[in-house]
Amino acid sequence: MTTAQTLEAAVRALGGLWDTHRAVTALRDAGLGNGDQGDQEKRARGALRDVAKTGLLIKIQDRPVQYRATEK
Repeated sequence: MTTAQTLEAAVRALGGLWDTHRAVTALRDAGLGNGDQGDQEKRARGALRDVAKTGLLIKIQDRPVQYRATEK
């Protein structure tokens, strides 16, 4: 399972608002917390963008980045 697929599963299960911190936590809880904090945040931001491309997340704020789930 890819990082984006793992995050997508978390978004589908939990819904709501997503930012980098919440994505890092979800990925870490799924066993994908490798690297230092910067590496984890970079991986989480990439996964958020990938999930947003599927239409499951909609970007609602740029800085700091924040997404809203479109379905649960």
